[in-house]
Amino acid sequence: MLKNAVALDNYTVEFKLNDPQTTFIHKLSVIGIVPEHAYNETYGEHPIGSGPYRFVEWDKGQQAIFEANPDYYGQKPYFKKLTLLFMQSDTAFAAAKSGQVDIAEIPSSYANQKVDGMKIESLSSIDARGITFPMQPDTGKKTENGYSIGNNVTSDPAIRKALNIGIDRQALIDGALNGQGEEEFTGVDKLPWGNKDAIFEDGKVDEAKKLLADAGWKDTDGDGILEKNGTKAEFTLLYSSNAQERQALAVALSEEAKELGINIKVEGKSWDEIDTMAHSTPVVFGYGSLDPTDLYLRYYSKSYDPANYNNIILYNNSVVDNYLRTAITSTDQNTANKNWQLAAWDGTTGFSEKGDATWLWIATINYMYIMDKDIDIGTPKIQPHGANIFGNILEWKRT
Repeated sequence: MLKNAVALDNYTVEFKLNDPQTTFIHKLSVIGIVPEHAYNETYGEHPIGSGPYRFVEWDKGQQAIFEANPDYYGQKPYFKKLTLLFMQSDTAFAAAKSGQVDIAEIPSSYANQKVDGMKIESLSSIDARGITFPMQPDTGKKTENGYSIGNNVTSDPAIRKALNIGIDRQALIDGALNGQGEEEFTGVDKLPWGNKDAIFEDGKVDEAKKLLADAGWKDTDGDGILEKNGTKAEFTLLYSSNAQERQALAVALSEEAKELGINIKVEGKSWDEIDTMAHSTPVVFGYGSLDPTDLYLRYYSKSYDPANYNNIILYNNSVVDNYLRTAITSTDQNTANKNWQLAAWDGTTGFSEKGDATWLWIATINYMYIMDKDIDIGTPKIQPHGANIFGNILEWKRT
């Protein structure tokens, strides 16, 4: 989107864009200010920035060390040194229990653990968990890499809509996430570009069953799984094999889907394996950003890019495309937000359940941390995908 950038003086930069971009400010706000002389092929391992801490050392796979930056222009941080240890969640929890670390991220399954001298903080997020629905039927088409495209079950809107309205999101959160999350219906419910009119009532099992029956899905052989034109109402659901909460959600969803007559087979895979299957197989994904570009890349028909999972479901709705283009090229934020919302549901069509039901959004997850009782982390910012607990580090102190 950027045509060029020119330094007008020592304190002013002028950015010229190829066309209006309401999301440009979101990109600009996360671009680091770095010294030109140090920005080379080694910068990734020896970063220099303008923040309250400076990089000291990185032992790959072990730890990274940061010290307070004496040249920082703003408030000086309370903590003079931060040592980040790279650990799996179980190891991190054990290290916290034994007093080796002051704070550790933990899975939601540990939410009710009690450890002397420590407390557990649960931080809300905009990090949504959702399931892709490949939109095209399987006609034998392949990607340029030879991967199969399409799914004969999820390409039926009745399947997609029935799952959306038939499952009980709160029950999934209470069970799979130990209560650590909030219901999510569009992937962006909490954000200014979320459309409240696109939110719907779930847990409507009878209505979901009727929807499937009206669309021709019947259990003709009595095995509990619906069929239509010789096709079973079943599909595989993939999740990243090292993501505990995604596995838990996938398994819990599979159990709820059985009541609707839909058989979901859950499989954990590496991302390399998922890459070869995502065009034809539903996947548990996580998204959560303060930049609405996420919506554009997820649903705009021409944004397809499998390397970044952009429109991996091959969704194509010209009305939604028009809303998305209007939103991203608007010169007015209110106009942009209105069009982001209309892309979800305009009363007739959209990417949400009320329209094409492109995804099955389930929940925004809470990020869980165990920490010393005498650590005060202030008021953390709402957590994006991947978390950023250090976003308010200048508020941190020991009491």
